Amino acid sequence: MLPEPHEIVASTADDMKAFGRALGRAMRIGDVIGLTGPLGAGKTTLAQGIGEGLEVAPDRHVASPTFALVNEHPARVPFVHADFYRLRDQTELAELGLDEIFDRAAVVIEWVDLFPMAVPDDHLHVTIGPTPDGSRTLTLRARGRMSTRLVEALKDH
Repeated sequence: MLPEPHEIVASTADDMKAFGRALGRAMRIGDVIGLTGPLGAGKTTLAQGIGEGLEVAPDRHVASPTFALVNEHPARVPFVHADFYRLRDQTELAELGLDEIFDRAAVVIEWVDLFPMAVPDDHLHVTIGPTPDGSRTLTLRARGRMSTRLVEALKDH
């Protein structure tokens, strides 16, 4: 049985990065996180924190891969950061080679809601919702055993 959604509030961009660092420290090869939320919600900020938690070198900037579509960063666990925002149809997904990447890296995909069939069944879905006071509510939904492990690792955050 999958756990209930877990909510976390990030009041600032620094809070978002701190949560990302905690998530990155818990990630292993094969972990996949799908991010959704409106433009400017903080998806890339969260991915930057995850990169820090995975120990991406400080001189490597984890930027939004909107135009490159996929960026790979050497780290404690290889980190792949992808973005589906500019994809228009499923045929473009095959060109990204994500199927092979899932087996050898920790993966974060922004705009995963545009092509939800492109991720493994067991992934952590994080929805970022802006609130009127400027903070963000992060809703975590585990989809299987590996993603449940990630949520459990964050319970104290």
